[in-house]
Amino acid sequence: MKVLVTGGAGYIGSHTVRQLHGAGHDVVVLDTLEFGRREAVGDTPFVQGDTGDTALVERVLRDERIEAVIHFAAYKSVGDSMQQPGRYFQNNVCGTLNLLTAMTQAQVKYIVFSSTCAVYGTPETLPVSETNAIHPESVYGETKVMVERLLHWFDATTGLRSAALRYFNAAGASFDATLGEDWTYTLNLVPLVMKAALGHLPTLKIFGSDYPTSDGTAIRDYIHVVDLADAHVKALEFLQREDRSDVFNLGTGHGSSVQQIINAAREVSGLPIPVEYAERRPGDPVASWADNTKARTLLGWTPQYGLREIVETAWQWHHTHHGFAK
Repeated sequence: MKVLVTGGAGYIGSHTVRQLHGAGHDVVVLDTLEFGRREAVGDTPFVQGDTGDTALVERVLRDERIEAVIHFAAYKSVGDSMQQPGRYFQNNVCGTLNLLTAMTQAQVKYIVFSSTCAVYGTPETLPVSETNAIHPESVYGETKVMVERLLHWFDATTGLRSAALRYFNAAGASFDATLGEDWTYTLNLVPLVMKAALGHLPTLKIFGSDYPTSDGTAIRDYIHVVDLADAHVKALEFLQREDRSDVFNLGTGHGSSVQQIINAAREVSGLPIPVEYAERRPGDPVASWADNTKARTLLGWTPQYGLREIVETAWQWHHTHHGFAK
């Protein structure tokens, strides 16, 4: 199958491009390079451009005879989305609408969409299943909900089939240490832990040490980026096989605390990692982890890696690349 990967030069996108090649698919990458790296996709055919450019996207879809799209291209900072809501609605929602319009015009039938567990907001029950209430608590989460609604209506009116993948906390790096997360922009915990370990942060700030958990820190579901990439390939195969749309949670099915991440990083790196404890951030839930039964059952997907592999691969990546710190 020939697949267009939007945002394919980014963190999760580049891992998925590699996984697609490994599964025998032909790949074309579309990326603005605002946050992505051209070298992350090697010699994969590459187009620099924006999903908001309908004419460009339609031309690429037709000229390359694309059969499916995996759509990562989006802004993803929760805090930034609350400061610049228009920017997020324009890029994440309008950009996706233009992409779907181009797909419809070029008669491309399948799309795998990078969604998020942020659509659930603070979970009402644990583990979080696909039937949990949808109530995002940030503009970023709202943009993902809006795109999921777009996908629903494009399915109903045009037959465009979609798999929306609601992932929990992506982390880790490739096992050969050639692909990983750029810590220049990210606010994700694992790269920040590595940044502090390597002396590029004076201290690692931990928000909340008085949660009702075993060590007082918040609990999240950390999923290895290689497992996430594998799920995107399996979601593509699901769409081909079943010819219907659906949504899936992607997580390990259990949570790890912030302190457990720090302890594992100290053990793997052999470094002390200075920590500063601060007040809880408003809106941060005590705990969140996925019920991944649906993805296991319908996609045939099972996470292969745990916290140890996440920390080990992240350390290998960051201490050899120094996170592209500028």
